[in-house]
Amino acid sequence: MRRNMKKMSALLLALLLLLAQALAEGAAADESPAGYQNLRVGNPTPMRGEFFTELWGNATSDIDVRDLLHGYNLVIWDVNNNRFKEDPSVVSGLAVTDNQAGDRSFVMVLQDDLYYSDGTKITAWDYAFSYLFQIAPEIEQIGGRPLRKEHLLGYEAYLNGTARSLAGVRVLADDTLMVTISHEYLPFFYEMGLLICNPYPIHVIAPGVTVRDEGEGVYLANIDETQQEPLFTAELLRRTVMDPETGYMSHPSVVSGPYTLTSWDGETAEFAINPYYKGNALGQVPTIPTLTYTLCDNETMVDQLLAGEFGLLDKAMRADTVMAGIAGVQKGACRMSAYPRIGMGYITFMCEKPTVSSQAVRQAIAWCLDRDRVTEDYTGGFGKRVDGYYGIGQWMYTMITGARPFPVIPPQDAQDAQAQAEYEETLAAYQKLSLDRLTVYTVDTRRAAALLDADGWQLNENGIREKIIDGEAVTLDLTMIYPQGNNIVDSFAVNLVPHLEKVGIRLTMQAVPMGELLTRYYKQDQRDMDMIFLASNFDIVFDPAVNFVVDENGEPNWSYTNHTDEELYRLALAMRRTQPGDILGYMRNWVTFQERFNETLPMLPIYGNIYFDFYTPALHDFPIAESVTWGQAIVSAYMSGE
Repeated sequence: MRRNMKKMSALLLALLLLLAQALAEGAAADESPAGYQNLRVGNPTPMRGEFFTELWGNATSDIDVRDLLHGYNLVIWDVNNNRFKEDPSVVSGLAVTDNQAGDRSFVMVLQDDLYYSDGTKITAWDYAFSYLFQIAPEIEQIGGRPLRKEHLLGYEAYLNGTARSLAGVRVLADDTLMVTISHEYLPFFYEMGLLICNPYPIHVIAPGVTVRDEGEGVYLANIDETQQEPLFTAELLRRTVMDPETGYMSHPSVVSGPYTLTSWDGETAEFAINPYYKGNALGQVPTIPTLTYTLCDNETMVDQLLAGEFGLLDKAMRADTVMAGIAGVQKGACRMSAYPRIGMGYITFMCEKPTVSSQAVRQAIAWCLDRDRVTEDYTGGFGKRVDGYYGIGQWMYTMITGARPFPVIPPQDAQDAQAQAEYEETLAAYQKLSLDRLTVYTVDTRRAAALLDADGWQLNENGIREKIIDGEAVTLDLTMIYPQGNNIVDSFAVNLVPHLEKVGIRLTMQAVPMGELLTRYYKQDQRDMDMIFLASNFDIVFDPAVNFVVDENGEPNWSYTNHTDEELYRLALAMRRTQPGDILGYMRNWVTFQERFNETLPMLPIYGNIYFDFYTPALHDFPIAESVTWGQAIVSAYMSGE
């Protein structure tokens, strides 16, 4: 049965992609727009203007912009082998050594032709500044969330002030950087992913500040050593980073990526080729002179594409929008690329609220949502229900469902009995992997009511469930916010709200602008709701443990959900601590984590989907299916009427 389910899931994904590709075939332009100086790109998800780092949020449209502006990451994702490796355009040499304690050092020699868009040379000091900036406590003082870099040797000592320097980052020469991972953090499955780092210009972000290394690690200091008070302060960053008109957050003036930002008005961003950009890992440089990136409306964006008002529509997924785009493809008026998403749509619970802090309540809500119908309504058949914390485009999912082959190679010598036996044993172990133990929550109001009864929630005179918690009466009169303009609410009104009412839960759905929704999700504003509907994409380094904050009592809290579960955290750590290269071990840990997530439901997963990019036939060599963002894919693209 398990093998049949896996085959059905793999077949569904394959059929969806084949259908999308078949529809795209044969589309050619009878006419192409004249002149190719600009490509206008539309996305139905608004940008927030967080074009610097993820420290203030991680909206998908802002991620696209960051990939346009910030380049020369030390490592890249090898999609064919599911691993990170050094970017040869950035790192000319790499040496890895372990000391007696087991700390692992990566010594990287940088290429000598890396420059910012203002012509300033990029050196190892720029990467060192990037590490120091992203962990700086001053970030929190200006509304951000510093990255947790516990893997770096000496991280805690540097942050608590017992060490002046960050021992885990050394600048051995202007062109040589050393990053040391603490033995306490090893093994780590995505080991070289811990080296992810883009260079950032200190002369723009922190003028008057420099990075020093006196043999024990890097630290920030004043260029003018006679000035006693440190210049790197929250007040400085408020001016250089957060200023809404000139700050590096929304108006990064000096960058390292393929394009520079020429304007941003809160909705539309304009870009021009960075003349100092040497190229990506494949040596590719952009050829489209300027780009315009702006918000588009699901209702009208395909018509605007066909009318020539847009040249590219990114990440279309709403059923009616996709079908309109496909109709354009069939007429030869546009082209299309389709690719499975590495994220998911879900309802996240505010577990700090007494209403949804109980696992029984969250499960009861899950038993009241027809997720298959919602998925069908919203994605138009180009999506699939998901039952855990995964996306249908993640390599783990495609492998476990059979859409991607297992990394098991038959022995070259068919007569080698021992090698053949080992091969068959390993293959059998992979084939046993399954998500069949995940509970498939569907509409079962009897089960939902029984859960609420057992958890002490009783119907009051208004027919709403109520319970005394800490001496206060708490009613299940819930509020869920969702992105303004998202029509999934129409499906929720039919496939969720009536079933909740049947078991004594009232749900009010409130539309809010996406920026406001994310601000509340990221705890940057008051959270007066119980649930949020949104969709997110996962990082390539799939490490759910990083979402947890361990409090002073040693309890792990999933930060944005405020869900505390020691077992879920332990399983996330087990996944992280799998030996690099042990794909079978990682997959086993991944499955176990999914099973616990599926039981505790800090979020209620709903759908995974296929993204569609529709674009003018004049756009060529746009490998979005092999890229993480259109900001990466556009580097190799060109425009031509031929």
